Amino acid sequence: MKVNKNITAADILGNPKYLAISYGGYRHKTRDIQPTLEELKDDMKLLFAMGIRVLRTYNVQLQQVPNLLRAITELKKENSTFEMYVMLGAWIDCANAWTDKIPNHEVESQQNAGEIKRAVALAQQYPDIVKIIAVGNEAMVHWATSYFVRPNVILKWVNHLQELKLKGELPNDLWVTSSDDFSSWGGGDPVYHTEDLNNLIRAVDYVSMHTYPMHNSHYNPAFWLVPEEEVQLSDKEKIESAMQRALSFSQKQYDAVVNYMRSLGINKPVHIGETGWATLSNDYYGKNGSRATDEYKSGRYYDLMRKWTNKEEISCFYFEAFDEPWKDVTNEQGSENYFGLFTVGGKAKYAIWHLVDKGVFDGLTRDGNPITKTYNGKKEALLNDVLVPPRREELTLNY
Repeated sequence: MKVNKNITAADILGNPKYLAISYGGYRHKTRDIQPTLEELKDDMKLLFAMGIRVLRTYNVQLQQVPNLLRAITELKKENSTFEMYVMLGAWIDCANAWTDKIPNHEVESQQNAGEIKRAVALAQQYPDIVKIIAVGNEAMVHWATSYFVRPNVILKWVNHLQELKLKGELPNDLWVTSSDDFSSWGGGDPVYHTEDLNNLIRAVDYVSMHTYPMHNSHYNPAFWLVPEEEVQLSDKEKIESAMQRALSFSQKQYDAVVNYMRSLGINKPVHIGETGWATLSNDYYGKNGSRATDEYKSGRYYDLMRKWTNKEEISCFYFEAFDEPWKDVTNEQGSENYFGLFTVGGKAKYAIWHLVDKGVFDGLTRDGNPITKTYNGKKEALLNDVLVPPRREELTLNY
């Protein structure tokens, strides 16, 4: 079946036939080693095989994204049924971000203009692939202490992109957004409820919000801890109940963003730009912390989120496709390194074991490795690594 070449962001977002995922192809402990064109193509074949049709990227400072767009173009030429679209991220920083100087959150980095310019050039070069530009990633949330900016900076660049659309310099059906924490979009602390944010909500084509119950199992653990009325349940039942509460936690954050937007008299699509669940952690989320991270819970969260968002026609850019060991290079077992549905070497984690069983990856490889299951596919071995969420009196970290 040939691909519809006129497809737009409006057709893709909220369409369960176009599953979305966050993508980085880095295999090493440094981004100085960029994925090769062939490595990118192998990854695209794997994601396409599992039904992914939309990728989210994060910056255009490095060569990965230009090479990714080239890889997708080549795959489309090689196979008329191959289809993949991109939500192109443009990274936004404040002045002095990532330096030995104190970040100035009231002034934007001089690098931002060049980043936006590069994003525009790629959207112009690949209009058949780039369907969305996201200005900034968690660039407004205050806990991003290294680099966050005020909403007026994001608004400035969103307006700039919208003006380019009006001038015909970008496709009119390209959608523009910013991808940020639910609180940054008005769904949490009222400190974010500013007129600049309200104007930003008016300016974007849709809202892209993040929700992470896994992180909140440490920072806001009330929903995660085993309640007194469930103490007598079996371990399996306690875990399942906790995962249902995690789903409800995300649903409430989603609803809070929608409700804030509607309180302004605005009614636009709201999609999930990022959510995920790590499979390993030696810090806050592991056995000495909230006991959230393992492949079983990660798999349950993936399944629950896909079922809910597909049913409600919410796009969910699940974080993420592959483990990326550069994320926390100083701590090999840090949770940031283990959000992938695949390991670095290409093993399918529990969340997608069923796809291995279906044979969707037959003949495909990552770095020359055929796609097999983690734990050699033995669920009993996997379950041995699963911990029950704690009761409050069991906590070993200072919450």
